[in-house]
Amino acid sequence: MENEPTSEAPKSHAHFFEWFGRYGALLVLAILIIGTSILAPTTFPTVDNAINILNQSALSAIIAMGLTFVLVTGEFDLSIGNTASLAGVTACALMVNQNLSIPLALVAILVVGAIVGLINGFVVTFMNVSALVATLGVGTIVIGVNYMISDGAPIALGDPDAFLEITFGRFLGIPYPVYIMLVIAALLWWLLNRTVLGQSMQAVGGNRVAAELSGIRVDRVRVIAFVVCSMCAAVTGFLLASRTGSAAVSAGDTYLLSAFAASFFGSAVLRDGQFHILGTLVGVITVSVGFNSIALVGLETYWQYFFQGLLLILGVGVGTLARRRAAA
Repeated sequence: MENEPTSEAPKSHAHFFEWFGRYGALLVLAILIIGTSILAPTTFPTVDNAINILNQSALSAIIAMGLTFVLVTGEFDLSIGNTASLAGVTACALMVNQNLSIPLALVAILVVGAIVGLINGFVVTFMNVSALVATLGVGTIVIGVNYMISDGAPIALGDPDAFLEITFGRFLGIPYPVYIMLVIAALLWWLLNRTVLGQSMQAVGGNRVAAELSGIRVDRVRVIAFVVCSMCAAVTGFLLASRTGSAAVSAGDTYLLSAFAASFFGSAVLRDGQFHILGTLVGVITVSVGFNSIALVGLETYWQYFFQGLLLILGVGVGTLARRRAAA
């Protein structure tokens, strides 16, 4: 009888960690919303600010959801920021130097993104190079290509009005990038959760050996994941260039950390540390709400870096703990 309290204590701790592993990210988001609503009651809890947060989340969400595909298969991609920069530079260069239309420029950068993804996938699968090393190397090459195309100088459109409309145009009061984000999110969610390919990706990430023994072409699945990731990064770079009507060689580089922070933090949403599209969306929105809160409360910009780094650490820690609990 004396041992009963001690046996219940580990169970209560296990239940707490299981609960926090599933709902901790939502709890953090709720605390941010409630806290900032109290500290900035006239500016934060408004419809206009909510739309602004969604608009700020759009580009980060697209690149982070693409990264989610690679993470689901158990790999990493450190070249996504460089790929986004390359997409913007390539699109602007084609529109300025080749008089390409906006739709054709978009098709061109999707092809560029797919090529970068294929190279990443080839180096990782067929050359058997670690994904961290491979994507870091490919990303460095992409930087060189960026400088080769632009000579290191920003490329600006002479008449950017139509290009700017992609970012600043609105339908029913909501900016176009929000709609683009939602459409891509729905497509990627369907691809990951309702197709054989998506189920194969999750199987590969869960147990690569078992997936191969069950007949899944593991290497092909991993390559496709890299292609999807790079194409999403390319779309992000294209939309980023449409914000200013110009592109710079390092414009998309800052999206690397935010994408990883959102994806890892989002893995602690409703699942035991598993990467998924809905969780990544929640992670991105949490980052945007945090940045918005820091600005409205009046804190210095460097707090954004503290917040983003803390989310990344918390996401990795909670996700790892949740996966261990699930395995146990």
